[in-house]
Amino acid sequence: MDSLATIAEVADAPWDHGGPWYHGGNLNAARRLFPNAPEPWLDLSTGINPVPYPIGDIAQSAWARLPEPSDIAALEAVARTAYGADQAPDIVPAPGTQAIIQWLPRLFPARRVAILGLTYGEHEQSWRAAGAEVVAARTLADLGGCDAGVIVNPNNPDGRTVAPAELAAIAEILAARGGLLVVDEAFMDVIRPGASLIPILPKTGAIVLRSFGKTYGLAGLRLGFAVASPNIGARLRSALGPWAISGPAIQVGRRALADKAWLTGTVQRLNEDKRRLDTLIVRAGFTVAGGTPLFRFAECAAAGIWFDRLGRAGILTRPFPARPSALRFGIPCNQSAWERLETALQSGPALL
Repeated sequence: MDSLATIAEVADAPWDHGGPWYHGGNLNAARRLFPNAPEPWLDLSTGINPVPYPIGDIAQSAWARLPEPSDIAALEAVARTAYGADQAPDIVPAPGTQAIIQWLPRLFPARRVAILGLTYGEHEQSWRAAGAEVVAARTLADLGGCDAGVIVNPNNPDGRTVAPAELAAIAEILAARGGLLVVDEAFMDVIRPGASLIPILPKTGAIVLRSFGKTYGLAGLRLGFAVASPNIGARLRSALGPWAISGPAIQVGRRALADKAWLTGTVQRLNEDKRRLDTLIVRAGFTVAGGTPLFRFAECAAAGIWFDRLGRAGILTRPFPARPSALRFGIPCNQSAWERLETALQSGPALL
């Protein structure tokens, strides 16, 4: 069976139009595609830290009362420090960066939008849904001639990074034309801090998105941030409305973003795991083509067969319709998961 060809039918959505499979993590669809796979599934299809931040106790009042403005302000202050922003930009918390991605095309209408490279598909989906013409940019310079430009940095899935100074230069070009640069830094927490645009964010024409759930392993908490010039931030804040984030998200976010020791230890562990994962997938015949410490982007002529082989073993990876020779591997969560993946990778696709 050609699993890559039948996934769209199983997931009830086409590969190249978003849908349940586009982001990975849809285990119910995986179970339908591989009904005889052993349980529990080992989900390596996402870029979420498999060892989440220990949230600790959450006060009853966080569940029972609407968040106070002072609580939200305190979360914004912690995020400002964590992300290295000065006092000029606005920090806008949201129920996940996906909510911001959905809002941007409606708040900043654009006729023509350029998105750099193969990347996170929801940016394209959101701008197209708002009526914009979306084009794939091959170089940074391609962004300068459009009404809006989008860069995921580091990129998902290949981990490509663009220097902050280059991003700032493109933002200035767009701003001069009344345009907007959107920089999605969803995976920046696990990369060197100097790679972020936030410390040198231009005064206008740029907005940076920061995910919380990926690095802190708490995607279900639904928390993210936009860092933008005050005029852009004010429009987004107004669109999101009051109480956009929950009391528990505020408590956990404040605690986690202030915990520098945890983040330092996590990044160290993820870098060690990244090297361990590279060794396993190279040994299986893949070439590591990029990634971040939260995921590895690997290529192999037999990638489609490997997706099927691993799926039959109850291991879900992330394939790409635009690049059928590639798979993305997330980080296993514990020693048992590592051993399970190693065993599956030792049984090559030729054994199918």
